[in-house]
Amino acid sequence: MITTDFAAWSADALGQVEQALSDWVPAAAPAGLGDAMRYAVLDGGKRVRPLLVLATAAAVQGHAEAALRAACAVELIHAYSLVHDDMPCMDNDVLRRGKPTVHVQFGEAQALLSGDALQALAFELLTPDPAQVPPAMQADLCRCLARAAGEAGMAGGQAIDLASVGKPLSEAQLRHMHMLKTGALLQGSVQMGADCAQSPLTPQARDGLARYGAAVGLAFQVVDDILDVTADSAALGKTAGKDAAADKPTYVSVMGLDASRALAAQLGDEAHHALAATGLADVELLRVLADRVVNRSN
Repeated sequence: MITTDFAAWSADALGQVEQALSDWVPAAAPAGLGDAMRYAVLDGGKRVRPLLVLATAAAVQGHAEAALRAACAVELIHAYSLVHDDMPCMDNDVLRRGKPTVHVQFGEAQALLSGDALQALAFELLTPDPAQVPPAMQADLCRCLARAAGEAGMAGGQAIDLASVGKPLSEAQLRHMHMLKTGALLQGSVQMGADCAQSPLTPQARDGLARYGAAVGLAFQVVDDILDVTADSAALGKTAGKDAAADKPTYVSVMGLDASRALAAQLGDEAHHALAATGLADVELLRVLADRVVNRSN
């Protein structure tokens, strides 16, 4: 059985992730590129995606080296996406994780290149020497991350988001956008953890984990939209009220604040029910993570 002391487990897991990221994100990249890359990744962020990878891998008794590499890879993709999203051609933001955004600190060209380099490094981490991670597992992890990050996932959702500024969206359209833009990488984090399993998972377990990831992924965005109008910039570590100022459709603008809170709670319940349907014995860490996503304040 894995530990149910979430605080102790998460402290240990986050410590491993932070150390691995520090080791693997190179300071020596040319012409100051390493400084920008490390600035984008280290010493900040909730690390929800790495925790989802590691908690899922623990639930399926996964390959430890593969899980740590997958956890760091998904965080590198997330960090690169934030660097690019914050740039003037996208969301044009100046604050991220409580400090100036990368393009403010290092300039637009260096920000663009640091995002490019972080994306490439993510896949490099997933393809070590075959003695460290089985080649078939490497391929599964790369396929999952590429799909979650690309046109069928995060990048596609971001394109819809940019095209939707100032336009009314239905709840179904908004859900589709956010299932891609935010949900795909969170759901992919769960799938990557499952892909680290050293023994085949039952279809029941795979399906339950997929539904759990989908619920948590959407809940994260619903709560993000709520916090954008209820929290301040200091608490969020990024500019509050940015979506409303940019006339972007959000769950709060489409459904209202109370309905959005009710939806977040409903998605948390769906995540719990999906876990119960997996047939896996050790899912307590994933239960706590779902609750933390729904009840977070930043």
